[in-house]
Amino acid sequence: MADYQNIRTGRHCTFILHAHLVFVTKYRHKGFNDQHLTRCEEIMRSVCADFEVELVEFNGENNHVHLLVNLPPKVALSKLVNSLKGVSSRRLRQEFPDLARHYWRAQRLWSGSYFAGSVGGAPLSMVRQYIEQQNRPL
Repeated sequence: MADYQNIRTGRHCTFILHAHLVFVTKYRHKGFNDQHLTRCEEIMRSVCADFEVELVEFNGENNHVHLLVNLPPKVALSKLVNSLKGVSSRRLRQEFPDLARHYWRAQRLWSGSYFAGSVGGAPLSMVRQYIEQQNRPL
């Protein structure tokens, strides 16, 4: 059902937890270029490493970024998102003063909201069928 090469282990658990995250810029301003996105990826990889989270994939456009992360169960997704957005906003604004014209009213780079979706190997219908077919004791 799953790709067993990607199974991670912790002290008391075995897991495969992936999440798709999307962060949009404040007011959906189109301020990013390739240099901004490259540095944003480096910053976010560093934050993920601090949380023992694997940043599997990163990409973006001029007003948003997409991340695919593999996280251990001990990490609260909301805390990871808070750190990713906070650290990247602070560092990008320090390193790229040209981004100031896009956030001047709010003094923050990212919108307060975000998208988080769980992703995995098997469709929900297959997981439901697998669970239904368990040999339940009588």
